[in-house]
Amino acid sequence: MLAPVVSVLALAVVLVCAVVRPFRLPEAVFAVPAAGAVLAVGAVTTGAVREEAERLGPVIGFLAAVLVLAKLCDDEGLFHACGTWMARWSRRRPQRLLGAVFVLASLITAVLSLDATVVLLTPVVFATAARMGARPAPHSFASAHLSNTASLLLPVSNLTNLLAFTATGLGFTRFALLMLLPWLSAIAVEYVVVRRFFARDLAAPATHADPPPAGPVPLFALLTVAGTLGGFALASATGVDPAWAAAAGAGVLAVRALVRRTTTPGAIVRAAAPPFLAFVLALGIVVRAVVDNGLGSALAHVLPDGTSLPALLGVAAVSAVLANLINNIPATLALVPLAAASGPGAVLAVLLGVNIGPNLTYAGSLATLLWRRIAHDHDHPVGLGEFSRLGLLTVPAALAASTVALWASLQLFGT
Repeated sequence: MLAPVVSVLALAVVLVCAVVRPFRLPEAVFAVPAAGAVLAVGAVTTGAVREEAERLGPVIGFLAAVLVLAKLCDDEGLFHACGTWMARWSRRRPQRLLGAVFVLASLITAVLSLDATVVLLTPVVFATAARMGARPAPHSFASAHLSNTASLLLPVSNLTNLLAFTATGLGFTRFALLMLLPWLSAIAVEYVVVRRFFARDLAAPATHADPPPAGPVPLFALLTVAGTLGGFALASATGVDPAWAAAAGAGVLAVRALVRRTTTPGAIVRAAAPPFLAFVLALGIVVRAVVDNGLGSALAHVLPDGTSLPALLGVAAVSAVLANLINNIPATLALVPLAAASGPGAVLAVLLGVNIGPNLTYAGSLATLLWRRIAHDHDHPVGLGEFSRLGLLTVPAALAASTVALWASLQLFGT
């Protein structure tokens, strides 16, 4: 009886501390001891810990490389150029600025992961709205929602995708092909709802006149990102772990930055976020303990079988609910092994739920919590009521539309 109790308490401590961040300490400070506790009481075996380390090792390496790649792109001026383009494209019209935010946030989330959108693009969005004299709420909420919703497209777009990619048995390009229609459908729903929800803010005229002058395009960074994407597809087709392609892209920018002395080895290591990587591994061990001590069997009775449209809708709904209850990373770790028994279509439906669902509550995604802190730092406190109302309008509709689109993709392209 001790093992299940300790497992649940350990997961609760890890999630609460990840949300609250007591004393601004890294998440790993609480997650690593929690993983040690479940191991000490026998809630998880050393063999299971080894299995989790082997399973999550490539994921963690991939995540580190993508984080470094995104930070070095920022150092090259990529996100500053994005802000300049948004301001010039919008022509002092908040509606056009919203469209620009949707385009850039969707692409950046898909290619450089949701962390790049939250940490690097969101401050640029606030600065661009302030420069225009536009109300920031529609654009900042778009950035938050798209950091989750627009992370459906590629295996690299979200940590949840990385955790599930191997279980799908799909290649990089096949994954992207099957998720393209769901990605477009979910973004379209978000755009329609956000534009109507913030109609009054978007109708208010911008108060500042002149857009910033056009700046230099960070061509080297853009070419490196494009080459890295091509490397992902090539690596997947040849059976090579895509983490090597991500490491190559990050390495190219790192060497350039070190030669030009625009960064240091220490800054590159910090960009990889070692404490967060340790948190991911420790969280995986804690979730494995919870799954092995009852959660797995409970979810097996709830999760629908098969890949029919009703089954996919059910899988996506269960995944969204669980993501909001225990956060989307633990939900992914718990659900993917069960969904994999029904095939890759069911695993992709899990990703719809754990990626779109977190727009409903703050606790559903660490990215949403981080966005909230960034919003507060820019003197734009986010009300729980406003966040929840927008989530209630977007999440069910986007989830339903994207699941139907996934079912259609499975019929058209197979797995």
